[in-house]
Amino acid sequence: MSQSRWHPDWLVPQWPVPASVHAVFTTRQGGVSRPPFDSLNLGRPSGDDAQAVQANRARLQAALGVEPNYLSQVHGTRSVLLDGAVDAGAVEADACCSASARVVCTMRVADCLPVLLAHAGGGVVAAAHAGWRGLANGVLEANFRQYQSLVPGASGSAEVLTVAADTCAWLGPCIGPDAFEVGAQVRAAFIAHDPVAATLFSPGKPGKWFADLAGLARLRLRALGITRLYGNDSSLRWCTVNNPSRFFSHRRDSVALGGSGRMAACIWFD
Repeated sequence: MSQSRWHPDWLVPQWPVPASVHAVFTTRQGGVSRPPFDSLNLGRPSGDDAQAVQANRARLQAALGVEPNYLSQVHGTRSVLLDGAVDAGAVEADACCSASARVVCTMRVADCLPVLLAHAGGGVVAAAHAGWRGLANGVLEANFRQYQSLVPGASGSAEVLTVAADTCAWLGPCIGPDAFEVGAQVRAAFIAHDPVAATLFSPGKPGKWFADLAGLARLRLRALGITRLYGNDSSLRWCTVNNPSRFFSHRRDSVALGGSGRMAACIWFD
């Protein structure tokens, strides 16, 4: 598929997946929304003009050549199978998978972490919305269970390990480890699942901790056997808060500006 219609500021994952797999992460560039939602705000509701959001969604669809599937995201762990177009916002879930060609798994974010999965065979893809609640409660694990069930022959434990080894994961931009300050209960939730998670928190204000959200996701993915990890390495250039000209940020913008736009991570195959 030609990417000539994609905005040059959008992020295209650099990962070794089959040529039939397509993925993109939109930035805030390329739309029609006015400040503070300028310009490619794909979030509804967000406080932005509804017609502007619809125009932005139409621009994204025209650029991709296929229709993104927008879910109603609630910071949960539900993963749904997509085998065709869905009514925007009609399905409540924070992850999705597809084994159908030209069905676009789409996640909207503005600080939370988007995680995309693609199988080496090229016929199964997935996307997840991983804020701290979803991540701590198992959204990546739920998404992978559904994803691996779609891979032909993956019925036993040995086959599941093979699926994981044959899977590439791409982590998109999210709030970075020097900006994501959380309470002690958030840290405790992750450490209860895996004590190694303690290494991904650093002290903040009294009773607070800075969390490495992308690092916590990488820890969870590796525990699933997925070691081919690409994209967000927790460095500053991936931080939504610290790159205001490129990324929307709910934490940064909502207090200062009264609202924040949303970006989208999309994956599908031909």
